[in-house]
Amino acid sequence: MAAVAMQIMGILNVTPDSFSDGGRYAEFESAVTQAGELIAAGADILDVGGESTRPFADPVDTEEELRRVIPVIKAIRQKYALPISIDTTKAVVAREALQAGANIINDISALAKDPEMIEVVRASSVPVIIMHMQGTPSDMQIEPFYEDVVAEIIDFFQERIAWITGKGVDRHRLILDPGIGFGKTLQHNLSLIKHLSAFSCFNLPLLLGHSRKRFLGTITGIQAEKERDLATAVIAALCADQNIAMVRVHNVAATRQALLLAEAVRSAE
Repeated sequence: MAAVAMQIMGILNVTPDSFSDGGRYAEFESAVTQAGELIAAGADILDVGGESTRPFADPVDTEEELRRVIPVIKAIRQKYALPISIDTTKAVVAREALQAGANIINDISALAKDPEMIEVVRASSVPVIIMHMQGTPSDMQIEPFYEDVVAEIIDFFQERIAWITGKGVDRHRLILDPGIGFGKTLQHNLSLIKHLSAFSCFNLPLLLGHSRKRFLGTITGIQAEKERDLATAVIAALCADQNIAMVRVHNVAATRQALLLAEAVRSAE
């Protein structure tokens, strides 16, 4: 299988209520099967999450989140060697996921929600994805506002990186996610996508997480989330020359094709 320069993170939502595929992989067997399909399609990383972060989602208690994700992570690790990311804001879930075989922590609160998360990060050596979000999933899409969305998110990352490194964590473990769709309007999302290269000022890997999101439907008129994979792949290809390290998507195969085409055109004489 030909390689692509940008790593592809396949989304595995072990939840009943995620915005696009809620319920499809909520059971253990279906989740493990989907993991294998994502890997066969070319995923470089699997991102396992047990709590929906869609707009207005209800929170999930720690025990339920653990029940959803830990058996799946263990089963994937027994069968596959690729990196596994745990998508959580809870320190207990992150710690147990690492013990079960996860290799990356993906925290949409940028380590701010759970005061104990920084201790889990400091006690490990794994990469950590920190994301920008204005508000919380329960209120982030209620009239989000920025004077300059790119500049303000750069300021946010500067503050979070300073705080995290001040706690003794090596900055080179960090991966930045500008949080497409998390407290952003259509124009905010488009501005961020157009100016992703601005985040190269940090000299840290950048993750793009735009898969199947509402702004794609607003532009294309496609309301069914599962039918937005073509739009998702197009955006990934358009961003291929903006130094993106990884892209987080539901449909790995479609995105992989788009990235192969983008790289072929870019490298042509």
